[in-house]
Amino acid sequence: MTTKISKVSSKEPVTMADLLSKANKRFISYSVGQKIRAKVVSKTHKALILDIGGKSEGVVCEKAFIEARDFIKTLKVGDEVTVSVLISESRDGNVVLSLRQAMFGAAWEKLEKARDAKEGIPVYAKGVNPSGVAVDCEGVGGFIPTTQLGKEASKNPQSLVGKYFKAVPIEVDRTFNKLVLSEKEVSEASDIKEASEAILKVKEGDIYKGIVTTVANFGCFVKIEIDKGREVEGLVHISELSWGRVERVADVVNKGDEVKIKVIGKKDGKLAFSIKQALEDPWKEAVKKYKPEARIKGKVVRLSDFGVFVELEPGIEGLIHITKIPPATRIKEGDEVNCYIEEIDTKSKKLSLGLVLTSKPLGYK
Repeated sequence: MTTKISKVSSKEPVTMADLLSKANKRFISYSVGQKIRAKVVSKTHKALILDIGGKSEGVVCEKAFIEARDFIKTLKVGDEVTVSVLISESRDGNVVLSLRQAMFGAAWEKLEKARDAKEGIPVYAKGVNPSGVAVDCEGVGGFIPTTQLGKEASKNPQSLVGKYFKAVPIEVDRTFNKLVLSEKEVSEASDIKEASEAILKVKEGDIYKGIVTTVANFGCFVKIEIDKGREVEGLVHISELSWGRVERVADVVNKGDEVKIKVIGKKDGKLAFSIKQALEDPWKEAVKKYKPEARIKGKVVRLSDFGVFVELEPGIEGLIHITKIPPATRIKEGDEVNCYIEEIDTKSKKLSLGLVLTSKPLGYK
């Protein structure tokens, strides 16, 4: 009996290598956290389906879908995105994915473009603290300082919580995950534009009358009128308040005070003012008023290792050197003392003083 041997088709795989070659996709496996480049296959109202090149498709669903919902709206079939693996294989045999990395990357790019263009973008207010408003912008946490809130928002920052509104990114640093925005650059855009135009007309050295609007421990802000009713603000640093020594700003100015200021700086749209430089420098009159050997009363304003500083008038201080003070003499800050002028240096704005004593030891006047 002749045994008939069937012919094996040359098209059928006959080796393991051939089998793997034909089903190469079926044996790809993924690990949790792995990053994959994927292509959008389809979208539904609950899930995003992606081709990840494996034996099954990848899916973004449930919490991951809700988290990235706004970003998913921007995707279309055929788009490629970077995804990360949440579950390597679900009960349905799918790879469950997250779009967080792609979403954050796109969000930071959008923020950088908005910053460069000075364009307002939607944000969602999550909470308020004394420093400002915490917001969410497409999954990126940001902050709006109180100084960057417009007039209306500043009245009641709490009213922003739970609402969407526009703000302009002013500081965007994805490396340090830092996002700072300005609400007033949207709500008061026309005012800011007018202020910028007004500032261009301000020149260093100009003298204006202004109103103190804010008093802080570092100085005060003064509002001045330029032209056609346009107003701008500038900072008077504590060192520019008075020719005399200033310990507390509130001792010199109060909110609402009318003051004369001199423009001493203009940089990046910000103005620096001086109140003391708008006044006459007392040292210009010092030569006329104070002569060597003249006797005068003054107030001790500061003690140091090498002597005591005595204020003769606001802006005019002199030093009584330690060698001019008898060891038994006790002087404290706030004391009024009788002095005599030893030497005056108007160029360096320095006065050397001696101490007039009621009981005169040898060598003292």
